[in-house]
Amino acid sequence: MDTTIAAPVSCAVTFLQRYWEIEDEFLDRIVTCDEIWVKFVNAETKEQSKQWMHTHSPNKPKKFKQTLSNRKMMATVFWDRKGILLTEFMAPGTTITSEVYCETLHKLRRSIQNKRRGMLSKGVVLLHDNARPHTAARTNALIKLFNWQIFDHPPYSADLAPSDYHLFSKMKVWLATQSVHTNEELADDVKTWLNNLAAPFYDEGLQKLVPRYDKCLNVDGNYVEKWCRYVCM
Repeated sequence: MDTTIAAPVSCAVTFLQRYWEIEDEFLDRIVTCDEIWVKFVNAETKEQSKQWMHTHSPNKPKKFKQTLSNRKMMATVFWDRKGILLTEFMAPGTTITSEVYCETLHKLRRSIQNKRRGMLSKGVVLLHDNARPHTAARTNALIKLFNWQIFDHPPYSADLAPSDYHLFSKMKVWLATQSVHTNEELADDVKTWLNNLAAPFYDEGLQKLVPRYDKCLNVDGNYVEKWCRYVCM
């Protein structure tokens, strides 16, 4: 079988089997995460970025100069069907390594212990992508120590990653209306926005995995985003 479709099909079979066995109890155990670049000044629509001028002005409206447009921070967001568990920001000029990611997982475990009573004893199912820090030996050893399970995510499958198809798409719309000037302001605004989203929004994001994986299986692992635009959203 072609390896480009074997991984998605295998993941789809595993996911659906586990879901059909215990249904919502399986979704209750999933913690998903992903990274996103958050800019200090985000792209605006043409109308949003026009400068107001008098109707008789000889000059055409001009776009405001975005002096902070090149500044950005990397945010790592962990969430489950009830809401945000942890949001971490990388300091400018630094990168996510396995050591850094393991430190973040320790923080995540404490957050789950504080926010989701009983979840650790039931067993966490961690859904993250195949980035090198996520799959490093150090990371896998720590996850095994925590007695967590990893749900394998098919590579290059943003349509099966809840943060990509659900959370970050909405987040980017909100970011387009924002402009900040400091790292602290940016981090605080993003965390506040994420935490203010209602729990049903996060629940919907994980519920969408079921029809998406079902479609993935039915189309032999092909991309499912176009189909889910009409069925899942």
